[in-house]
Amino acid sequence: MAILNRASPPKHPAVLEQVEARRKHFQVRVADSITAFAGSMKFVYIHAVVFAVWMIFLERDPWPKLTLVVSLEAIFLSTFVMIGQNRAAAFQQAKANHDFVEQEQELKTNTALTRETQALTRQIHDHVLGHPTTNSATDDRQ
Repeated sequence: MAILNRASPPKHPAVLEQVEARRKHFQVRVADSITAFAGSMKFVYIHAVVFAVWMIFLERDPWPKLTLVVSLEAIFLSTFVMIGQNRAAAFQQAKANHDFVEQEQELKTNTALTRETQALTRQIHDHVLGHPTTNSATDDRQ
């Protein structure tokens, strides 16, 4: 039976930087927690139950207050959505910058390897064809 490697896959350096930067700021951690909760089905279920109980059992005319509460909640939640989008955009930019630097380094390395390969190929060519007396195949024919 094979043992599965359950270690987490390597993470992009930009991801690690973003995670570390978010860990350092209390407000960002709070925003992350709220966004994670507000984007869950648990949030939907809790709201459905609370609003149903409120509209059926607690208020005779819940609509004016309900409209106010839902509007205020929508304002705050949309702000958290925008905070999340800004974080995602910053992450994408950091990752793009990192990837660009890596690709440029890869291009320089590949160019250097190609030039070195060309130089070695020329040396081999000059050695094999440039000096026919040292070529054993040519010596056998003479």
